[in-house]
Amino acid sequence: MSKSRAILNSAIILYFIIGLEILIMISPFAGFFYSAFNPVLLAIAKYPATRWLSAFFLPHMVVPPDYFLKVVRVAGSVLFLLGLAIFFVCAFQVYFNKFLKKGTALKGLYSVIRHPQYLGLVVAGAGLFILWPRFLVVALWVVMLLLYMLLAKDEERRMLKDYPEEYKAYMGKTGMFLPRALERHILPAGVGGKIVGAVLIAAIAIGGAFALRYYTIRHLNLWSVDNLAALSITSDDLPVMQHRMPAVLDLALVKARLNRDQKYLVYFLPANYIMQGLIADTGGQWRLYKQHHALSMITDWIFHPFRHLSHGHHSLPGNLHQAAEGHMGTTRRLVFLQIQDAGTPLPYGLFAIGARRIPVFMLDLDVHSLKVLAVKDLPRDTGWGTVPTPVF
Repeated sequence: MSKSRAILNSAIILYFIIGLEILIMISPFAGFFYSAFNPVLLAIAKYPATRWLSAFFLPHMVVPPDYFLKVVRVAGSVLFLLGLAIFFVCAFQVYFNKFLKKGTALKGLYSVIRHPQYLGLVVAGAGLFILWPRFLVVALWVVMLLLYMLLAKDEERRMLKDYPEEYKAYMGKTGMFLPRALERHILPAGVGGKIVGAVLIAAIAIGGAFALRYYTIRHLNLWSVDNLAALSITSDDLPVMQHRMPAVLDLALVKARLNRDQKYLVYFLPANYIMQGLIADTGGQWRLYKQHHALSMITDWIFHPFRHLSHGHHSLPGNLHQAAEGHMGTTRRLVFLQIQDAGTPLPYGLFAIGARRIPVFMLDLDVHSLKVLAVKDLPRDTGWGTVPTPVF
């Protein structure tokens, strides 16, 4: 295997391993994965210049709060599956031609694009960083894109050396990653031009992620007062949250646990909300890497995006889905987090990239009668320990 091919394979493997963190973190292999990956996340979260890489820029634990973010969410599944389809169809075409000794694949997408497999992986990668929207995944996607451009150019040099006339004529009719007429207007000619184009794409991708984060925070289902804000997992719960939160904060057991000098974020969610372990360690059953539902949950997340646009992660197949949907009733779980180093202005500053989230306590409440069903002080970490987890 050539050095360039080894680099390519390493880039693909690294990107998709980190991009599929969502699958690994809810599997029995989470401990092994995070023994290697979490030190990296904690290291980049330690310094202001790199802290943003460990943050998330799109809703993941909450239902997308408006139509624009719902369209973005669906686009994640569509791009991921479309990219994989392009990659595998083109790979089949290449190996089919090799097996039958028909020579180089020049039909299908290869008749208009010289590197459709790379294009497929780039498209799948774009879908993946929407499905698991950590800034680090976007940054690695940009690195992968640069490598593909350099490797594609290296492959073309070798092809021109081996088949000078034929491949030169082929290059004259096709684009590298897009149809020639379109690519000529988007990507400048030459290696340097392609790199400049990649840098522009990087700026758009990372800048766009920051813009989406800003947009998301300002469209969350929030209720706030003074130094505290409550976040509803679903839009359906927003009215009842707004109605009941003043009375909740007036409860003696809540007052006793809150410090007026501190800032707080309260998650307002169904008591059996599947992903609550990402917010706080509310119980062993919500450490999903112990539940062995990784495959069904990830396939549902990718293949059924519309199911999550109304109910979020608690709308899942199997026993967990039944538990979440069948016993929700009027019971809600309120998870109180203390927020340190919050930004301004409030309440949006509670979601600042540099803010520290410390679980304090949780409260199970009948929102109809305002009866407290359970209260529990929480450890300082989430169900995944010190792993940086989504905040919205």
